[in-house]
Amino acid sequence: MRIFKLLLLTLGLSLVCQSCGFYSFNGISIDSNIETFQVNFFQNEAAIVEPGIDRQFTFALQDLIQDQTNLSLVNNGGELLYEGEITEYRITPMTATADQRAAQNRLTISVMVRFSNKNKEDDDFERRFSFYHDYPANEQMTGSRLTTALDEIFTRITQDVFNESLAKW
Repeated sequence: MRIFKLLLLTLGLSLVCQSCGFYSFNGISIDSNIETFQVNFFQNEAAIVEPGIDRQFTFALQDLIQDQTNLSLVNNGGELLYEGEITEYRITPMTATADQRAAQNRLTISVMVRFSNKNKEDDDFERRFSFYHDYPANEQMTGSRLTTALDEIFTRITQDVFNESLAKW
């Protein structure tokens, strides 16, 4: 009798989850009829252009969506469409030493994202996402320091974009 109740409960839960489309325990809710997504190239339109970050951000967003969903990446005609541009790449001093020199700098990157869901237009949005990385002022933003900063910033921004578009918390 106990096994029968457990089986009935499992069946009931699976029907509830399936009736609302695709649902996973990480909070992603995607209609079952959506199978594809498209990420257009995010052009770097910031006043300071760091070569390659546009390509790196585009790939980071594609990789995150592929890793966390079962959707297929397509070059055109995607049911979910991500597009936009990098609008800010800025380094600013954050803290000063006693002799008025910068002790710490902050790299800030902002990305304007336009999201469209062809099957549910109420989910569409256009929003600016931004994050930063602080580093010692005596270091240059090049090489491994730049790689570390971009990884940290893009991880946060892409997760924020993903949460806003697919994880309806």
